[in-house]
Amino acid sequence: MERSNYNGLLSIKDVNKEVTLLGWVAKKRNLGSLVFIDLRDTTGIVQVTVRDDVKIPDIRNEYVIQVKGTVAKKDVPNKALKTGEIEVVAKEIKVINKAETTPMIIDDNTDALEDTRLKYRYLDLRRPIMQSRLKTRAKIVKAVHEYLDEHNFLEVETPILTLSTPEGARDYLVPSRLHRGCFYALPQSPQVYKQLLMIGGIERYYQIAKCFRDEDLRADRQPDFTQIDIETSFLDQDELLTLNEGLLHKIFKDVINYDIKLPLRRMSYAEAVDTYGSDKPDTRFDMKLIDVKDILKDSTFNAFKELSTIKCIVVHGIANSTSRKVIDNLQLEAKKFSLKGYTVLKFINNKLDGSFTKFLDENVSKSLIDKLKLVNDDIVIIAGSNEYRDVCFGLGALRVSYANTLGLIKPNTYDLLWVVDFPLFEKSKETGGITSSHHPFTRPLESDVKYLDSDPLKVKAGAYDIVINGYEAGGGSLRIYDQDMQRKIFKLLGLSDEDIKRKFGFFIDAFNYGTPPHAGIAYGLERLTMVLSGTNNIRDVIAFPKNLAAVCPMSNSPREVDQDQLDELGLIIKKENK
Repeated sequence: MERSNYNGLLSIKDVNKEVTLLGWVAKKRNLGSLVFIDLRDTTGIVQVTVRDDVKIPDIRNEYVIQVKGTVAKKDVPNKALKTGEIEVVAKEIKVINKAETTPMIIDDNTDALEDTRLKYRYLDLRRPIMQSRLKTRAKIVKAVHEYLDEHNFLEVETPILTLSTPEGARDYLVPSRLHRGCFYALPQSPQVYKQLLMIGGIERYYQIAKCFRDEDLRADRQPDFTQIDIETSFLDQDELLTLNEGLLHKIFKDVINYDIKLPLRRMSYAEAVDTYGSDKPDTRFDMKLIDVKDILKDSTFNAFKELSTIKCIVVHGIANSTSRKVIDNLQLEAKKFSLKGYTVLKFINNKLDGSFTKFLDENVSKSLIDKLKLVNDDIVIIAGSNEYRDVCFGLGALRVSYANTLGLIKPNTYDLLWVVDFPLFEKSKETGGITSSHHPFTRPLESDVKYLDSDPLKVKAGAYDIVINGYEAGGGSLRIYDQDMQRKIFKLLGLSDEDIKRKFGFFIDAFNYGTPPHAGIAYGLERLTMVLSGTNNIRDVIAFPKNLAAVCPMSNSPREVDQDQLDELGLIIKKENK
């Protein structure tokens, strides 16, 4: 179909040029002797001016049309439009296809709720902001290909139909028609296969990989998602992180023309949790967690005398503007983290104010004011518990909530850091046993191997996360490459010899044939795109996402299948009791 130019790429340089354009009618305004049409394509919008001497067919919003005309300079530029200096004076207009009235406004500022947007996603994708996000995603992928190809990485595809292995989330299972009663699993990640590629001598692998996890959803999760997956042989942690810093620098520069400062700083997991209340700290603003146990143990509040951890955060300049309702809402938030000692104090007129002050004598109050360096109009949020993590993560969540509410984060700023030295294991609240903090193939730090038998929870991992603006944008680890160590880790996780053989037999066998030291990382492509396109909703950066119920409102999947399909697979569906 004839087209000479893209609409959004026309400029003042094209004045007097004869053009043929295609696109959708974004808006039509009829002023009698003049008709104005905003014509949209994937590059943007240009104004088409139709004078009364040109025959114009019946045209409505979202009709697909072809326009032939001449580019002219506007008398009054439209600064809100990229093509605002020019217009196209139409000579001929042809309707290519008609459109019904759409169930939503096709504009950045749409009136549609998300359910409507997802149901009519093909219309939602016409919105310029949605196309901009998908372009950002594509630019990230392009930068990844260029950088890794230049650094001698080989792109290799790994299987989508795999063996079900315990990697931390539920697998999506695929029944086999040829082997009744047997199932494939969709990969939670290419973890096992990329390590096998290292054993296979590939040395530098990458893949833009689809991954699948059957878990409860939230704003930054989907049942199927995409990883930028990387694995290397013969690199230590410093070398791998330096290599990845170069990749991140290229992504930020190519996609949003932003120079990140290298090298990125590194923060231990222990410091991140203790100081920021998160293993993915947003350090674009201050408001650190402060230990006040030594001060408050001298208060007359008996609960504080019994708690092992008491910390606080200070929020500046809002004491007079914070209502009782806001404080009550904070209390509800705190309850989610089982914080037994929780209180809010205001510092007004150079003294502490609040019901909790009755437990503080003059010396305790002065010590608290001095340590926290309080100034008038500050709020102090105090939390305590015998569970250290509950206090830290609870205050960390409140910290981020306040920062967003009060606008403490400067827009269009980016803060990147590595969080390192994660615990190798954590205690399961359900079973009381230990589970992998990362995954069972993570190598313990050499300095901590001695604790594996005596105190495994003390062992730190050769693991690292890249944190961008408070998001875990990616993570990886040094991998276990010794078969005896891998077997030992499996045993600590409670796997029997039979379990190991059944679930990982082929993997363990491969270790017997000369496994190189190797390490890797995987970035969440959607999370990177979220950060670089300025949204906090993962569904905004996926062409056809699922909603929070893991349902696609457009195709209405998942849904029941025909009985003959079930019979062919030998499956009987057990209905839930209602």
